[in-house]
Amino acid sequence: MRKAKDIMTSPVITVHFDTSVVDLAKLLSERRINGVPVVDDDGNIGGIVTEADLVDQNKKLHIPSVLFFMDSAIFLESPKKLDKELRKMAGTTVGDICTKDVITVEDETPIDEVASIIAEKRISTIPVMKGKKLVGVVGRGDLVRSIVS
Repeated sequence: MRKAKDIMTSPVITVHFDTSVVDLAKLLSERRINGVPVVDDDGNIGGIVTEADLVDQNKKLHIPSVLFFMDSAIFLESPKKLDKELRKMAGTTVGDICTKDVITVEDETPIDEVASIIAEKRISTIPVMKGKKLVGVVGRGDLVRSIVS
């Protein structure tokens, strides 16, 4: 049975938290990739950033529904969600727009399991780890290519 290490892209292209959003867009476009892991100065993974994060910067702002009652505003949706959306839309660095709760797989994870995670979690790029070391990434394209090879 084939594993993540058999189809992953390696070496891994990464960015840092202080990489500008413009530089990220150039990188993704030039390399024709849809996402990259975000690493600290020691190479430890701390986030992931994708084309979807860039698209989110340009979407319309969803203003939450508010009920006014006796001079008080009652948010019918989480104000934290609005705050998060505003920060992402105004972000100028990768650290402002990336997802910090990163889903990863081990290099020995079977491909069908990787595909299930990508489909169920609706993610496009998943970092591949060997222990605590980032060794590759698997994207939707890698899974499609694995079907024909």
